[in-house]
Amino acid sequence: MDLNQVTLLSRDVARGAAFYRKLGLLQIVEDLPTYVRFEMPNGNSTLSLHYAEPLGDRGAEAEVGTILYFECETLDATVRELKDAGVVFQTDPTDQPWLWREASLRDPDGHEIRLYFAGRNRKNEHGLRSRG
Repeated sequence: MDLNQVTLLSRDVARGAAFYRKLGLLQIVEDLPTYVRFEMPNGNSTLSLHYAEPLGDRGAEAEVGTILYFECETLDATVRELKDAGVVFQTDPTDQPWLWREASLRDPDGHEIRLYFAGRNRKNEHGLRSRG
């Protein structure tokens, strides 16, 4: 099995599409105002946005429950470039105890995104260290 696509619900698909294009994703489908789909710059996975009515008064910064992880070999440089392009980050690149370096931001609908670099710890972030 291979991950084909992740679909995020969006309150404003056009606004979300502009954000993900700014992150460097390649738009391959546009059916505004309800749907867009992107290819990742590397790999085979895709990401789509599908329109959904707002859920009550949760607002754009609500905790949505999904975190997207995008791996970047040049994390620090990528974050600098995105900041220069106007993307706002919640945290700058930081070394984590689980052996990844991460920066975090949110898309216009409040979905959390982590740009990271893990190197050889990509799939086994705990390595061989004990959990004690």
